[in-house]
Amino acid sequence: MNRSPGTGTHEKHGIGMKDLTSLLASGLTLCVVLQCSGRSRNSTTPAAEAFHAGAAAEQAIGEEAAQKTLYQSRTNAITRAVSQASPAVVGINVTQLQQIRERSIFEDDPFWGYFFPPRDYYQKVQGLGSGFLISRDGFILTNEHVIHDAVEIVATMPGGKQVQAELVGKSERYDVALLKIEGDDFPFIPLGDSNDLITGEWVIALGNPFGLFDVSSKPTVTVGVISAVGMDFKEIEGRLYDDMIQTDASINGGNSGGPLVNSLGRCIGINTFIISGSTYSKGSVGIGFAIPIDRVKKMLPVLKKIGANRKPADTGIGVENLTWLQAQRLGIRPDDGVLVTRVARNSTAAKAGVREGDVLVSINGSRVRSTLDVEAVNRRLDIVETPSMALRIFRGGKLIDVNVPLLETEDLK
Repeated sequence: MNRSPGTGTHEKHGIGMKDLTSLLASGLTLCVVLQCSGRSRNSTTPAAEAFHAGAAAEQAIGEEAAQKTLYQSRTNAITRAVSQASPAVVGINVTQLQQIRERSIFEDDPFWGYFFPPRDYYQKVQGLGSGFLISRDGFILTNEHVIHDAVEIVATMPGGKQVQAELVGKSERYDVALLKIEGDDFPFIPLGDSNDLITGEWVIALGNPFGLFDVSSKPTVTVGVISAVGMDFKEIEGRLYDDMIQTDASINGGNSGGPLVNSLGRCIGINTFIISGSTYSKGSVGIGFAIPIDRVKKMLPVLKKIGANRKPADTGIGVENLTWLQAQRLGIRPDDGVLVTRVARNSTAAKAGVREGDVLVSINGSRVRSTLDVEAVNRRLDIVETPSMALRIFRGGKLIDVNVPLLETEDLK
């Protein structure tokens, strides 16, 4: 059998044309498979990209939710109350006139002291305190001792804006003053109920301690609890502090006049003074006192009416203790009252109908047995809280009730 050289040669090596074709086809298939396999390892299909994008979004949402939960855990009733009250707290800067006495080396000398007496002069001094807005139209409450003898009052608003404040009315005895700034739509702190306090409940003191308001243009916040209520003190520098609220929220010099607010953001008192050791001073040890806001709410209508410079009207009444003989003549005992010996002409007492020879039996419901009782009642009287005196007098064998204004009638209209 004849064979072709070519055919013989391929057969000799064991690979024919048909086998070669099959081998090439297999190699091509393997190449395609390897290429496909390589693409799946090094590149992403649209479906895979969508999957990864969704997972990343879920992770971002989870982180945002975690941050929100963390933030919510940081906020509470205290932080919300601070956020509500802070915009209405102001710093009070005043220029006061202070009387200075310059001693004389001859003042104790009976002769030369007449020619060289001590010299009195007035010097302007700067003072500071706190206050807070109580209405949209710019009324501000503070302590009277903050603005006492002030010739200029400047209120510093949160943010640093300074505005002139007008003194509307004040009560030195009860240490409350009402100021007014021009403008409208101011943030303000609602007045709460100081008769509904719970010992131990959270309270917040806001204000301008040591003038720090001028540094940051915003009030400083301290937090504490109601330590006690109904705290009565003797007179302090001629001022009467009764039914005071005690708190351990830190109160320092400059906090006077600022608000004490509850966890609802409502004012329940005016921060007024502290006790440090055995003296009243500027260093706080956690014993501070605030004027209850319910007392202030009673004063507000009269504070707005009397004006800054109104003074009590002279009742014009002079009294003396009853002698035994005078009492016998009237048919009463010497300690049943005091004798009215003088009623000034055109005084409020004269206009109300009080006469000389009347026996004053009681004032505002308090029994009068001697002139000391009259003096004690007069010390407690304040035209802001009590714009008139209710007198009970004995005349002609009868008891008569008379109301004597402490201000002229037109002042209260």
